[in-house]
Formats: sequence, C-alpha cells, structure tokens
Amino acid sequence: MIFQRRFSRVAVATLGFVSVLAFSGPLAAQTRTSASEGAKPSVFPNSRDLIGLTVAGSYLAARHASVERDATAASAFYRAALRSDPKNSELLDRAFIAALADGDIDEAVKLADRILSVDKNNRVARLVAGVRALKQKQYGVAQQNVNQSIRGPITDLVATLVAGWASYGAGHTQTAISNIDKLTGPEWYPIFKDLHTGMIYELANKQKEAGARFERAYKLDDSALRVSDAYARWLSRNKDAAAATAVYEGFDKKLARHPLVVEGIRETKAGKKLPPLAENPQQGAAEALYGIGASLTRRGGEDLALVYLQLALYLNPNHSLALLSLADLYESVKKPAMAIKVYERVPANSPLKRNAQIQLATDLDAVDRTDEGIKILQGVVADDPKDLEAIMALGNIERARKKFTDCGDTYTKGIEAQAGSEKPNWVFYYFRGICFERSKQWAKAEVDLKKALEMQPEQPHVLNYLGYSWIDQGVNLDEAMKMIRRAVDQRPDDGYIVDSLGWAYYRIADYENAVKHLERAIDLKPEDPTINDHLGDAYWRVGRTLEAKFQWAHARDLKPEPDELPKIEAKLRDGLPEDTSNAAAAEKKKEDGKGG
Repeated sequence: MIFQRRFSRVAVATLGFVSVLAFSGPLAAQTRTSASEGAKPSVFPNSRDLIGLTVAGSYLAARHASVERDATAASAFYRAALRSDPKNSELLDRAFIAALADGDIDEAVKLADRILSVDKNNRVARLVAGVRALKQKQYGVAQQNVNQSIRGPITDLVATLVAGWASYGAGHTQTAISNIDKLTGPEWYPIFKDLHTGMIYELANKQKEAGARFERAYKLDDSALRVSDAYARWLSRNKDAAAATAVYEGFDKKLARHPLVVEGIRETKAGKKLPPLAENPQQGAAEALYGIGASLTRRGGEDLALVYLQLALYLNPNHSLALLSLADLYESVKKPAMAIKVYERVPANSPLKRNAQIQLATDLDAVDRTDEGIKILQGVVADDPKDLEAIMALGNIERARKKFTDCGDTYTKGIEAQAGSEKPNWVFYYFRGICFERSKQWAKAEVDLKKALEMQPEQPHVLNYLGYSWIDQGVNLDEAMKMIRRAVDQRPDDGYIVDSLGWAYYRIADYENAVKHLERAIDLKPEDPTINDHLGDAYWRVGRTLEAKFQWAHARDLKPEPDELPKIEAKLRDGLPEDTSNAAAAEKKKEDGKGG
C-alpha cells in the first residue's frame, strides 16, 4: 500500500509583464528540460542543427522552445532566423528577450544596440544598454540610457534607482539623492527610496544623512531583511556593536535563524565593524535590481523578475541572495535543472551556501541525480549533525526513493538532535514511523505513529496513517475507523484520506459505504492507481463486475507499484475470489451493522 501525502506551494497573483515591457510570449526560461520533469528533454541546437533551417522553421522552433521555457534554445533559433532575415524587427526583439532571459547579457547588449539603431524608444533595450554602461563605469552614458527606460510604476522605480547609482558614480551625489527623493508613486516606493539614498550617502561618507535614511526605512518596515541588514551594518561602524546586534536580534524574532542575520549577530557581538551592503555603484545598482526582482518573484511576476535578477547578477555575479532568488524562480516554474546551475554558482564562503546546498540536493533528486543529492546532504549533516533542515531533506529524499532503512536511520538522527528540546518536531516521528512500516518493522512504526499522535493529537495525516494501518491489519477497528473519520472531517477534499475511509469500510466488508467513499476519492484523485484499484475491488464485491474491470485496467495503466501490478493483472483475468468470512467481516457483525 502506498501512503503518499504531498504538500504543495501555491502561487500568488501575477503582474503584467506584457503591459510593462510591450513584448509577448513566455520569458522565464531555462537551458534544458529534464525527462524527470514530465517533458521530453530539449536538446540544445548545435551549428549542424541550424544549417539549412528556413526562417519559418527557425522561428517555429524558437517559439516551441519559448513555450517549453528553454531560453538557450529559443535564443539560438531566433538568432538563426535573424541571420537569414536581419531586418525583421520582431525576430530581433524576440532574440533580444530570449538572450536576456538566458542570462547572456553580452549577447543581449549586442542585440540591444541593434534595436536602438532603429527604435530609440525601446525601454528594455535602453535599460540593458544603461546597465552595460554602468558596469563599464561609463556613468553619463548609463544615466542617459536608463532615464529613457522609464514608464510604469515598476520600471519607474528601477530606472530611477539605477540612474541614481550611475549619477553617484559620476560624482553627483546630491543629484542622485534629489532625483530619487522627487520620485512619487505607490505606497511601497518609500522603503526602496530610503534604503538606496541611505546607501548612496553612506558611500559618499555622509554618515549622519545615511543613518537618518536607514532609520526611516527601518521604521517603515523592520521585517525587511535588506533594510535591517543595511541599518545594522551602519550602526556597527557609526554607533556601537550593541545597537547593531539589537537590530539583528529584532529581525531574528520575526524570522528566526536567517543565515545572514545569524552571521550578523555573531560578528557584531564580536565587535566587528561590518562593511556596507554596496561598496561601489555597480553593487548598488545590482542591489536595486535584486530587491525589486525578488519582490516580483514573490508576487508572481516571474518574467519581469527574471530580467531584473539576470541584470543584477551581470553587475554583481556573486550576489548570493540574487542567486537564490533566481534559483527559486526556476523552481517555481518547475525547472529544477536550471535551478541546479544557479545554486552551484553560490560562493563557497557565503553564509547562504548551506541553504543553497540543501535546495541543490532537492533539485538534483528531481532530475534523477539522487545519489549526488544524497551525497551533498550527507556532507551538510556531517558538518552540522544538528542541522534539522538538512536531516529532514535527506530523510525525505530517501523515503521518496524507497530507501526505507536509510530514511529510518536519518530521521533517528533528527530525533536525537532534538534531545532535550521542549517541543521536538512530531514530523520526525511520523516520517520515521512510515519508514519503519514500509521496511516491515511494524512494532517500531506503531510506537512512532502513536508518539506523533500524542504530540499532535488531531493531525489528520497521522490519524489517517495509523488508522489505515490498523484497518489493513484487521485490528483496533472501532478506534481506527473513528480516527480516519476525524481525518476526513479535517481534510474532506484530500483524495488519499478519503480513499483510506473507503478502504476501511471495504476491510470491514461494508461494501456499499466503501463504494460511496471510494467514488468520492476517485473524483478527487482520478489518476492514482491505488485508488482506482480499491474502487475496482469494491465494485466487484457489490456485483458491478464490468465497472470493476474497467477500474483495474485503469489502475494497471497508471503504473502502479511493481509488486501491485501482478495482483491487478490477476484480478483482470480471474476477478476476486469469493468473499469468505474473515476477521474484518466478523468484527463488522459484532458492531451490529454500524457504518457510514
């Protein structure tokens, strides 16, 4: 029996990239699509692939690659089409956007120059040209280009901040401050404005003015990581270590154990004077692009966020937070292969390296490079045997890959790491119980599941798992049925839990109720082989044999567990044996017909 319960993340409202940038088509892209991601792998076109392709063929291949979010292939095909039709403005625009999405900023710059030679008002091309100039310390050129990229609340803010950093780089600090200060817009503008004017004042050695801006931003939102970090760093150099530590500790109470905050607390308590967030105009502009890109990622604006994050990393390739945000963006669009490449770029000395390693391992598992992922996590745990997040990630991969003996040992490490804790995490006992049950160590599994239920008495997944296990063994039937009903009451739309209730009725020979609940489970999870198999059994017992065979055939085609497949095929061939008296049926009679 499969006891698989998935937890999912939900996305939030999207922002209108097309209306902001005036380009159509998918942009958030990656270089490969893994077969494990449920799609046919995209093969990057080499020079031989591109030879002889017509413009139409290249264009269609590029469009397909864009739909598949394969920016590298899209960029290559668009450029191939462009070589055959160099004056086609649509191909030029699409090749430019694809190169930008792929992070090939050097290529995007070349294409931007071509676009601007025929369309001086193209805002995205202006922004890219400005960022290129800023990177090369051509601050006047940067200002001129970036200022022409302004239009709309997002781009207004980005362009003003980036232009401000270019102005500071050109030696015009007060002009930079004034231009940022006079920008008006939505209620979320001020925190970005105060943060960046504070950073510019800081580098201009106007520490009093910098402190005032940082303090104002901090009062606006003391839960913003970069605001708290910038302010604490300023305090460490201009006031005292205690004040800096207090800011970090205040943030830690809102979001515990963030690696950058943990490092900040350690260093300020040691009396260190911390450097500014940005030490030059390029890093400052990268910070602006990162900050807004990360915010867009959290709000569903993946396409525009991708542009800003790629440009941020062009200016500051080692910006760890930008790297993690970009990798998270790729994960949100289900592209773990590309996320892997980004996580691998996080510098070894970054406080965020450990977080990157945990996510890297998870993504490696997602693309069927499980052994590599497990090795990475084992290394993280070896470095810190009390790292519960890494232990949980390792155990979860082992459990999903059916390494049940290994995952039992791993979760044990997690339980031991919590020795003495006032509130140990019940999940470790629940997952270890699953590993014990699946490795046929029921006595140990039952102890752990009861412990998890003791710690979290109404937890629906624990109620379901323990109750189902008892029903399946024909023991503690009254209590088990009550537990599963309580789980269903809490999760009436969880197909797996509703299936458990239906199967519980089947096991006590109440087939009419079994059919009712299993049909409901099928409505909720139509593509699960186990639920289809269960409904087939229930149909057979109530005499609906044709429907039973249909459900078994469907279960067979849905790729059930290898040890279940022969049983399903036997039922398709011979049906079920006669329903003889068994312990469950006898127990049902003792209940005097109680049920659903």
